[in-house]
Amino acid sequence: MKKKWGLWIGGQWREAKNYEVLYNPHTNEEIVQIGHAENEDTVEAIVDAHEAYKSFKKHPAYARAEILAKVANIIEKRKEECAKLIVLESAKPIRNAREEIIRTIQTYRFAAEAAKSNYGEQIPMDAAEGGENRFGFTKRTPIGVVTAITPFNFPFNLVAHKVGPAIAAGNSIVLKPAEQTPLSALFLAEVFKEAGLPNGVLNIIPGKGHILSKTLTTHPYVKKVTFTGSVEVGHIIQQQAGFRKLTLELGSNSPFIIDEGTDIDKIIDRSVLGSFSYNGQVCISIQRIYVHKSLYGKFLEQFAARTEKLVIGSPLEETTNITALISKKSAERVKNWIDEAVQEGAKVVCGGKVEGNILKPTVLTNVNRNSKVFRSEVFGPVVSIFPFDTLDDAINDANDSHYGLNAGIMTPNLDRAFYAAEHLEAGGVIINDIPTYRIDNMPYGGWKDSGVGREGVIYAMREMMEEKFISFKVGE
Repeated sequence: MKKKWGLWIGGQWREAKNYEVLYNPHTNEEIVQIGHAENEDTVEAIVDAHEAYKSFKKHPAYARAEILAKVANIIEKRKEECAKLIVLESAKPIRNAREEIIRTIQTYRFAAEAAKSNYGEQIPMDAAEGGENRFGFTKRTPIGVVTAITPFNFPFNLVAHKVGPAIAAGNSIVLKPAEQTPLSALFLAEVFKEAGLPNGVLNIIPGKGHILSKTLTTHPYVKKVTFTGSVEVGHIIQQQAGFRKLTLELGSNSPFIIDEGTDIDKIIDRSVLGSFSYNGQVCISIQRIYVHKSLYGKFLEQFAARTEKLVIGSPLEETTNITALISKKSAERVKNWIDEAVQEGAKVVCGGKVEGNILKPTVLTNVNRNSKVFRSEVFGPVVSIFPFDTLDDAINDANDSHYGLNAGIMTPNLDRAFYAAEHLEAGGVIINDIPTYRIDNMPYGGWKDSGVGREGVIYAMREMMEEKFISFKVGE
């Protein structure tokens, strides 16, 4: 791998004025030097994308589909290389990295299929008085330049969820990857070139968000902004973007309800996975677990015992479950939140200790509802467990949040499952599985401060297009 990466603009590499060292978060070793874009680079990328869009929007659907399918095939042939790239820059365990690449391949294939399935609907004009002898239909058309700002935790697949639909729709795109994980995005530059994507349709500009975001969200050629990240930054982007189309995926602190009658033995491993996969650095990681009082003691004992068996080690080891958090700053923040919760009355059942950038998986009980570990998104390996008396108690507590991305419930009772599905305030309710469940063709997005708009290839693609209504008057 080359030791210096520039900017990808207009289908070629460009030198950056400034380069910064990218470090391995697990070993703190220097990986590469990454070029950081400045505002003039961002403007150039947007202008090039706009010029490319003028011709690319005329590309037939089958041609766009072929490009995306080739991208999926190239990544599949190089999937182990891609997985190790994720491990290198994000410290994600290799097994999780391989799973991400499998999903990335699938996401681009979904995008290829979506490119060929873009159609509107016929409107029954004569359903209204005055609609006689008229034929009406809708048509979806590409919108133009899409700018995308992506997070570190799924550096291949969450990029695919923005790049794939944009290209499937016939748009061009300017991508600013996370500062911590730019390599996975830069790797795509030559993958798309090999797949036959015209120059300028995909532009990749690593850099600092606070420097580039205003240009990415306010330039007159930008017609759509899609962002995954924190609530605080999402609010800034929303204010900057004005009347542009906007998708914001802003995270959560997902609740998981375990109802009476649930077989605890069957769900422990899945519950631990949903809480601590990739060190809890997942938007829909389980953060709050509500267990019926009849099951609480047994669940807590088994959950803590299984948590303590998680393997802490190198992300390249096949048996590793827990690795370094993305940065020392992140590890220190989460540890401070745990300490604050303890001062406010919480009890640490297991974990709670930091070694370097590694935070041992932490289980808390007796957590104050005003603690940060309850109110905010921890984005670390911390879960709080509460007993409940009635299902309404659990649902009300789960809803006591300004987030609402995914929520989950385990229950053997069909009526209670539908009741929870109706009353949980979240963009997705996962019944009889963890709220961390996601596949790449389902609609995905939140209520409240968890964001606006939806991802999931077809749904993202629709939000990257304009809908036009067309009416023909026929006969007399």
